[in-house]
Amino acid sequence: MIIGVAGPYSAATAEQRKKNLNAMNEAAAKILEKGHIPIIGMNAALPIVDLAHVADRYKAIMEISLAVINQCEAILILAESPGVLKERDLVLANGGKIFYSFAEIPEFE
Repeated sequence: MIIGVAGPYSAATAEQRKKNLNAMNEAAAKILEKGHIPIIGMNAALPIVDLAHVADRYKAIMEISLAVINQCEAILILAESPGVLKERDLVLANGGKIFYSFAEIPEFE
């Protein structure tokens, strides 16, 4: 199963943003260990947006993140934020599964 990982990214400091992204990457590693394919929209968006000259950085990040998450069959929500809720709603609209803990994610067979 392709499982997106969603958690808050935005924060007041670069250190907190890094901590937030690390939490998502650690969760993705655990999903991979269960035999699934993890995807993080932020990992796709940030390198591009950091190099691009765009008027609305948040909008660009969300557009890329949502395009990535749109390919997922499920999403693991680490914690809620406005962006996470948009990703969750997209997965639900596509008939996907929502997980709130690793225990809910089955081992890949």
